[in-house]
Amino acid sequence: MAVNPDLVGREFAPTAPYLVGREKVREFARAVFADAPEHTDLEAARALGYADLVAPPTFAIVVQELTLRQLMSEPDSGIVLERTVHGEQRFRWTRPIVAGDELTARLSVASVRALGANAMVTSETAITDADGAHVVTATSVLVIGGAE
Repeated sequence: MAVNPDLVGREFAPTAPYLVGREKVREFARAVFADAPEHTDLEAARALGYADLVAPPTFAIVVQELTLRQLMSEPDSGIVLERTVHGEQRFRWTRPIVAGDELTARLSVASVRALGANAMVTSETAITDADGAHVVTATSVLVIGGAE
């Protein structure tokens, strides 16, 4: 099955709220070698004016991944995990993610582009806080290989 071009414009239900934990921020910072003290030291983060630890910028992928699961499990998508690679990632920030944030994400499909036997699916995930304020928009491009 080819990737369904009718995915373009499709919006998915918002995810359940994700509570950003202090230890998750520290673990992620270690995993991506983000060694700035505001990622691991509460006092350093507070000295910079934050209420809690500041997540490294790419932490947003943790929340976005919840929406990508929705897209990839859509029965009519034509997206096959075994033939999918992550081609590109971008973030557009309003503010940093901070431990204690309760974030909700909502994915929409921006484009589906044929590339020979393959397809490129671009999605945008808007991530908001508990007050509904925008935090970050994460844009992903998935490259899906054609049938063998």
